[in-house]
Amino acid sequence: MSKWKSLKNRRLQNWGGVVHEKGLLPQDLPPWLTKITEKIYEESGLFPSAINHVLINEYLPNQGIMPHQDGPAYFPVVAILSLGSSVVMDFTPHSRLSLCTNNVKEDNSNGATSDIEKDECLDNHHPFSVLLMPRSLLIFKDEAYSDYLHGIKDSEVQQYTGAVNEFEALKHSIEDQPLLGAEGGLEIIRTQDLKTIHRTTTRISLTCRLVLKVHKKLFKF
Repeated sequence: MSKWKSLKNRRLQNWGGVVHEKGLLPQDLPPWLTKITEKIYEESGLFPSAINHVLINEYLPNQGIMPHQDGPAYFPVVAILSLGSSVVMDFTPHSRLSLCTNNVKEDNSNGATSDIEKDECLDNHHPFSVLLMPRSLLIFKDEAYSDYLHGIKDSEVQQYTGAVNEFEALKHSIEDQPLLGAEGGLEIIRTQDLKTIHRTTTRISLTCRLVLKVHKKLFKF
């Protein structure tokens, strides 16, 4: 039985074992959680083998998580199931891309930058946001995994103006409103060009990932 661990800005439960720099010291996922991970694995077709690690995070309405990248121990695909309050997740290009772009500009002034170098600097990386609704599943991979940081602002009121999935997210929220009721934790506020949500309830997220290296006897004493 996994227990809640209290952090500065959230509580979490760790399921599937201990993730170490050398791999995973595994523990079996409970049946109720395996039903969820198996469905994601089978229907997404994005994981090479079954999901073996899940973090369950609990966020109060004013809590978030700082921009971060998942560690190298994981296969580069993340599935996040959101329950409870809606929230806006921000994706920000990694700082190394900004440094690379600056280097291109400097090299251009000397006339020494090739087209290949420009492509490697990935000039098309721009910040974006995703509106995560109750019972939604977000899966991201490729450049979104390797080239971006993802995080959630510590705020009860969040802007979703320009969210890449705004139309679909709000469409489904209206369709699901009779089922969600007040527990959906969503209050949409529109004032001219400003679009915000008011987080009114706790949010639970299940972050489902695959650790490729699994070691039955990782630690030696």
